[in-house]
Amino acid sequence: MTKRLFVSSLLCLLTLAPLGAQAPAGKEELKLKLPKPMFIGTPTNLKSANLETITGKPRGAFYVPKGTVLLSTKKKVTSSDSAPVIGELDMVTDGEKSGGDGYFVELGPGPQWVQIDLGASHPLSAILAWHYHSQARIYRDVIVQVSDDPAFKSGVTTIFNNDHDNSAKIARGSDKEYIEVAEGKLFDPKGAKGRYVRLYSNGNTTNDLNHYVEVEVYGLPK
Repeated sequence: MTKRLFVSSLLCLLTLAPLGAQAPAGKEELKLKLPKPMFIGTPTNLKSANLETITGKPRGAFYVPKGTVLLSTKKKVTSSDSAPVIGELDMVTDGEKSGGDGYFVELGPGPQWVQIDLGASHPLSAILAWHYHSQARIYRDVIVQVSDDPAFKSGVTTIFNNDHDNSAKIARGSDKEYIEVAEGKLFDPKGAKGRYVRLYSNGNTTNDLNHYVEVEVYGLPK
């Protein structure tokens, strides 16, 4: 093979061969352990005027600052519903993400929240939430906030809000509703700092109750 032909062939291969995605400077891919999917395929019977586009593809790589760790395991959980219908609040941070029975806490109807105390204020890199995902559902008025105030009266940063009509009477949001799946929903806090993470919901497309299987909060250690 001539030198010119070799170089031409090499350039062609470099053009056609997909290059592996590289993490941005100072970041690394967030590695997650996901539960087994409980249903297959894209549901078509769920109605929402504010639903995100369904691609049917797995979530792509998400990059976080190097040194990011899981902060929420076994951390204290409180709630607007102090007496859950099913389960215990500590199930929210127990590390179990299965969609089966016995792995979720069920809160009463109407707007409800769960709150995780990380024990100290941290810059946050990612928040993941698993509602009940053994069947396709849309949970309404999902709002995720971070604060150093346990009462969430001051210094509140809203990470996500899909309450487009303010039916939960907290604040109107512009984010999209989404269907629950086994990979959970990832919220990007963009480095927001806080000790407390609060997640709201307001029933779902199956019933008016609220469910949490697991919440994971990732950030930089102190």
